[in-house]
Amino acid sequence: MGAKECIASGKAVLGIEFGSTRIKAVLVDENNKPIASGAHDWENRLENGIWTYSLDDIWTGLQDCYKKLAEDVQAQYGEKLVKLGAIGFSAMMHGYMAFNEKDELMVPFRTWRNTITEEAAAKLTKLFNYNIPQRWTIAHLYQAILNGEEHVPDLKFVITLAGYIQWKLTGEKVVGVGEASGMFPIDIATGQFDEKMVAQFDQTVADKGFSWKLKDVLPAVKTAGEEAGKLTAEGAKLLDPTGTLQAGIPLCPPEGDAGTGMVATNSVAKRTGNVSAGTSIFGMIVLEKELAKVHEIIDLVTTPDGSLVAMVHCNNCTSDLNAWVNLFAEYSELMGMKVDKNDIYGNLYRNALNGDDDCGGLLAYNYFSGESVTGFNEGRPLFVRTPDAKFNLANFMRVHLFTSLGALKTGFDVLFQEEKVEVDEILGHGGLFKTKGVGQGILAAAMNAPVSVMETAGEGGAWGIAILASYMIQKGADESLSAYLNNKVFAGQKGEKMAPKASDVEGFNKFMKVYSAGLTIERAAVESIQ
Repeated sequence: MGAKECIASGKAVLGIEFGSTRIKAVLVDENNKPIASGAHDWENRLENGIWTYSLDDIWTGLQDCYKKLAEDVQAQYGEKLVKLGAIGFSAMMHGYMAFNEKDELMVPFRTWRNTITEEAAAKLTKLFNYNIPQRWTIAHLYQAILNGEEHVPDLKFVITLAGYIQWKLTGEKVVGVGEASGMFPIDIATGQFDEKMVAQFDQTVADKGFSWKLKDVLPAVKTAGEEAGKLTAEGAKLLDPTGTLQAGIPLCPPEGDAGTGMVATNSVAKRTGNVSAGTSIFGMIVLEKELAKVHEIIDLVTTPDGSLVAMVHCNNCTSDLNAWVNLFAEYSELMGMKVDKNDIYGNLYRNALNGDDDCGGLLAYNYFSGESVTGFNEGRPLFVRTPDAKFNLANFMRVHLFTSLGALKTGFDVLFQEEKVEVDEILGHGGLFKTKGVGQGILAAAMNAPVSVMETAGEGGAWGIAILASYMIQKGADESLSAYLNNKVFAGQKGEKMAPKASDVEGFNKFMKVYSAGLTIERAAVESIQ
């Protein structure tokens, strides 16, 4: 079936993901091949000390993204989007959206980027003997309780961004198990929120006299392959205000960007791993067994089908890199040169390969915001060098690429060196890997493991959630998600694998010694520059 016929017959599948800086829609055919796309750029804002997006940002962004997808379909195939085979929604994991019984958002949406729940995260980690990161939904809820915030007694339910979209479009308060695992710990045996820990939480806050119990305010949890609601008439109008899109389309469980990243890189099986590198960066390895002990810089989440995953999540990755590239672009314009931004990125990134293995003694920190892996609640982007450092453009770009992986490397060293976790291959996806061989080679050096980038790596999470929506309607009776990915999505697909170069591994390790020692400089900057 051709793409035009697939669209006309209502069998195309739509995936939409809310990333940190872009909302992206991908339409796929029955073979999960992307056939159209749309996007809307957006940006979070810091308001009253909270990183947030407004509800208006969310809906105008979604509608503009969908409109651009529909326009792309019309332009390419002369068809209108009237019916779809299935839809999937994904978004940045974690965060806190709290609603009352009138379905009103009681406080501004608190995104994953906030590092304001240190006390709650520490207390819950001790209570559960299970690492609760600051950005998890339960940490935000408990911190609001500890702060005595006025909205908490009126709480009706809490949800993530992906779950919020799903609720508004289907009427169902539901999240996928991978997304759920970033809200509250999951019992791997049941695929549901851990009942023992739920009871511990309720007991801990019992003296507050709230009318609600935790289980009452959390969403339902679904696993990949299950249906999680149908598009209502109201939901269809929210997505497509023109009224062209019909109601009744099934939706798969909404997932976080971690889960869609695993799907998009075919890394949901044990001993596989992936790294998603964009505004933030996180790396995940699907575990063969539970970790020996609790590590506060290692998150335990799940794949969309419920397998245990160790995740290192870092708030900062390419923002400072992008800022420097923009500076070079501005310089080019000042000199009267019209250079394509992609060419600037490509040339600067490739030139980094000409630098010294250890960046020539240069040091940088890319901390736009706090970085819990290294113990920071706030960040200050920094570039530092000694007078005798080898200061040239190649080393300058190399150190900014290296430091974008610095916090991630800190966490992965715990997994590889302390927990002796083994991984056969790491798959990279996201903006850091767009320039062929550069980010990929540097990640291989940082992890000291082979790194592959698939041909479809640029499709990202929107494609990943579209695949999950396709899996829901296409899977065989007993077909696992891993089997579906291997046989129906990635069969015969080419990927480029890079083994780590010994000199690069040694250079990255040298850089990390300087990076670790120099954290006192970053701390002084946070304390001194307000």
